[in-house]
Amino acid sequence: MSNQIENESVIEDPSHTRVIAMEPAASTSTASEALLRRIATLLFILVAAVLAVFSYFASSICITVVLSAFLAILFDPVVVQLERLRLPRGVAAAAVVLGGMGLIGLLGYELYGKAADLAGELPAYSLRIQQAIEPLSRKIQKVQQSAGSLTNEVQSTKKVSEVRLQESPSWPAYLVRGVGSVWGVLIIAGVVPFLTFFMLCSKNQVATRVDALLSSRADASGFISSVSQMIRGFVAGNLIVGSMMSVATTLMLMAIGMKGAIPLGIASGLLNLLPFFGLIISLALPLAGALLQFDTPGPYVVITLTIVVLHLVSANFLIPKFIATRVSIGPVAATMGILFWGWLWGVMGLLLAVPLTALVKLVADLHPSMSHVSNMLALTPRESPRWVRYGESAWERAVPYLRRARQ
Repeated sequence: MSNQIENESVIEDPSHTRVIAMEPAASTSTASEALLRRIATLLFILVAAVLAVFSYFASSICITVVLSAFLAILFDPVVVQLERLRLPRGVAAAAVVLGGMGLIGLLGYELYGKAADLAGELPAYSLRIQQAIEPLSRKIQKVQQSAGSLTNEVQSTKKVSEVRLQESPSWPAYLVRGVGSVWGVLIIAGVVPFLTFFMLCSKNQVATRVDALLSSRADASGFISSVSQMIRGFVAGNLIVGSMMSVATTLMLMAIGMKGAIPLGIASGLLNLLPFFGLIISLALPLAGALLQFDTPGPYVVITLTIVVLHLVSANFLIPKFIATRVSIGPVAATMGILFWGWLWGVMGLLLAVPLTALVKLVADLHPSMSHVSNMLALTPRESPRWVRYGESAWERAVPYLRRARQ
């Protein structure tokens, strides 16, 4: 019996020794993996900070490249259709770019004529505005006089130190923020057509470079297809919602007998889509036109109520249906993206904020380790698979087995 116990102890001791010997190795590997995860997180934060700083200080370059890429993706189907008519891709791309430049030139000429007419009517506008606010200014003046008669002036004998307040930047400076100055706008406007043309011509080369960049870690063709669908869906959704808003606003202005109802209605409906300031600008435009035509408060009330109702309908029903579902980002993520990109690039950031935020989500969809970022931006977040929660190392170990199972 004692010999059996001794034998069992001899058998158990090596196994026990083996477990004890394995515990330090397991703890060492766990500590090294935790250290590597921390280093990867710090590197990710560092790279994100460097990209943000570069995007801020080299904003004109970034805006030019991003805008050219968006335009190239948007007009690529037109170039493909022209290629089917036996036109070389270079000729088709040149035709599309020149046609777009001509359309923008005609639109600018028409807007310049409208602006010149508006400048001639400014004295009449200012006179009507002064007449409208004259009763209110008189009441304010009476209140100031009564307040001055009730208070005595107190002269302080103490020496008050001079305080200088730093003036906040004006709204014209915010309009050109991100592009530098008026010359920066002109340079970007001159470079964007050429860069768009080169991107349209080198579509296959760009796809090859993206495939080489992503290597075997992601589906490059699927990523390019998703980006293209997102940008075209975003533009198409805005056109649908803007058309509905423009038609409704135009019909309302025609019903009250507004002169120039069609251009005012189209401009007001499209401007209503702008984030944050859209409602104010879309209201100010028809109300300014009504100052020269109406003396009763009825038309002003109708214009205000109609545009406010249209804005609420578009924000709560039309935009979620036609735009949010196409870019697949939630309203909170879109708002945060508008705030960030608007701070970074000004007005251009506001216009490009939603597609840029959707692009960040598509990049996060490329790798399972970034699924948490994707879920934070997604319109309908998905539950992460259990194998994703074990980290990137588990995913890398599982890839060969998944490939063998697929074969």
